[in-house]
Amino acid sequence: MEKPGGTLSAAVREHLRRLCLREFPCGTGSWNKSRFLPRTWRTWRELVPREEEAGNPGEETVEALLGLVRSPSSPWALPEGSSAEDHFLKELAIRNPLVLKDTFFYSYFRSLRVVDKQVSLVDKGLLKFLKLEELVLSANQIKEIEAINLPPTLKVLELYGNKISSVECLCTRPPPHLQHLGLGHNKLLGPLESLYVTADYWPNLVSLDLSFNDLTDLQGLIASLSTLLHLRVLVLQGNPLALVPYYRGFTIDSLPRLCVLDDITVSPSEKHQFRGLSRSGDLLAREAQLVVTIGNVKGVLDTSILDPERGPQGPFISYSYYVTYDFVEDEGQRRAHGGVLAEIVEPSPSTEQLGEDIPEELFGEAEDSPESGLSSQSGELEESGASDGSGHLPTVTDSAEELAKLRPRIDPRLCPSPGTVLFSTARKPWTDVIPCRYEMHHTLLDLVRLKAFLLAGTTVTIVEEKILSWPPVPPPVDAVLSTKSGKGEKDKKGQKDKDKKGKDRKDKAGKGEKETVPKEQKASKKKELPKELRQDPPILRVLGSGVVALEPLLVGEPLVSEVYNFGVIRTLETDNLIALRDAKKNKKVKKAPDARKSKTKVPASLEKNKSAVHMDDGDYQPQPLTVEVQVQLNQYRSAEEALREMTL
Repeated sequence: MEKPGGTLSAAVREHLRRLCLREFPCGTGSWNKSRFLPRTWRTWRELVPREEEAGNPGEETVEALLGLVRSPSSPWALPEGSSAEDHFLKELAIRNPLVLKDTFFYSYFRSLRVVDKQVSLVDKGLLKFLKLEELVLSANQIKEIEAINLPPTLKVLELYGNKISSVECLCTRPPPHLQHLGLGHNKLLGPLESLYVTADYWPNLVSLDLSFNDLTDLQGLIASLSTLLHLRVLVLQGNPLALVPYYRGFTIDSLPRLCVLDDITVSPSEKHQFRGLSRSGDLLAREAQLVVTIGNVKGVLDTSILDPERGPQGPFISYSYYVTYDFVEDEGQRRAHGGVLAEIVEPSPSTEQLGEDIPEELFGEAEDSPESGLSSQSGELEESGASDGSGHLPTVTDSAEELAKLRPRIDPRLCPSPGTVLFSTARKPWTDVIPCRYEMHHTLLDLVRLKAFLLAGTTVTIVEEKILSWPPVPPPVDAVLSTKSGKGEKDKKGQKDKDKKGKDRKDKAGKGEKETVPKEQKASKKKELPKELRQDPPILRVLGSGVVALEPLLVGEPLVSEVYNFGVIRTLETDNLIALRDAKKNKKVKKAPDARKSKTKVPASLEKNKSAVHMDDGDYQPQPLTVEVQVQLNQYRSAEEALREMTL
């Protein structure tokens, strides 16, 4: 038994059945029987209904029946979006239902639209439509078409959204008068497809749509299309080949008769700007170039205000913030500009940041302790050698399964998706507005993978990193005694030197001279000693994560710029605590004796939060957590620019 909708003929029959052309208010019945004479009378005009008004009280007039199918609120009205042909047939079935026979249908239809009907086979029944000029079979399940079953009268053939993998199936006997061929959103793949879009098969083609396939050979395809002398409209956007920076200029210069490319009119100025570029087609690199920029992060909660007061022995807590995004792995060059290329890695904590929170009395304890150094354990995450602007690029892992084994406790949002690498901005301390100033250039050769990635989008995540540091554990007493016993005369000599230095300092003091200590020595004290602290593995917390859509880059947009909003994570209570803390710091600055000389400025966060100290719920407007993200697809604007990049 033939499955309904499996073949095109079955789909057409099912469509006509759903129109109900032989049921009320259409067709013939008790509602209009007096309008038609018996066939034994006036046989020479049996299809002509009577023009007089219905005499039977139970019958309806033609206008009343037409009103039932025209009124939007009527249950007999056609669904919204029905074609003009459907409306015509519905009204014809009321005015003159006897004319609706198979011979009429096959000779009437010049346009046939069968969309989203699960059609998988175009059978021979289509040849019965003797005057068919337009055939639309979009959004079906067609994998191949036997061109021998296509009517030779066709001028428009649309097959969008099917599963066609090659144009070759249409080339056995293509419709000779075809002017438009639409094959967008299919599965065309491979350089051989260029062989089937030449004038040998489509001599009268005016418009061609191959958008959103997986075509990669721009030079080969354009060489074939140049044989189509009548081609005026071309759509190739959504293919991997359209991601190369010279795509539009090379296509325009290679097809001088082209009027519209990717739904954008080709202007005379464009033709002039790209003149001569087609002659260098074989020398142009087949790679895509993208630039990712991450700007300011706003709305981050300063978690340090929620920490309990530390004891004299710590822990000393430092916070830093950074942004990650996943990107398809580069096959070409990797160039970093002011950012860190890395998978999620453990950074070296900021020594200066730790130094600000460590009491002065602990410096002496650290001096007397033996060498301890940083803990060799890296905790949950590996340590990165990368830094802002310079440094060795760390080895990246692009397997999500390997990451899961190495870091079983890590948040899955901190792992790259399969086939991608995670990139990270530099770690920054908390401020009201955290400036990332990150820019990364990506050069990719695998254009098919890049297209799939752009369709999926990139996941952007804001991460808070918390590191706890502790004073070093003092060594056992026995170890200290054994160490001191071996010093001998060396210690005595050192003691004499110390006594001598002490005497010199007393002499200077008696003379009123001030002892000078080099600035480098003072600074090194704070910078070196915190390195003796023991550090716990970093604690990572995801503040917000979301997908930034990159599909506009596939449809001709050169830039995706978005301020991604993760929602509000700050509260009135936390903002008031921040304002109070800043107010206390400001008072200390004013009380300092050299405050005027040092020209210390009032913190910007205090200026913004002065009113927050006394804010209530009615006035409070929390700032959402946001990050500025830009992804730019490089596109050459002239032949000169393309040739200049080629020489570089």
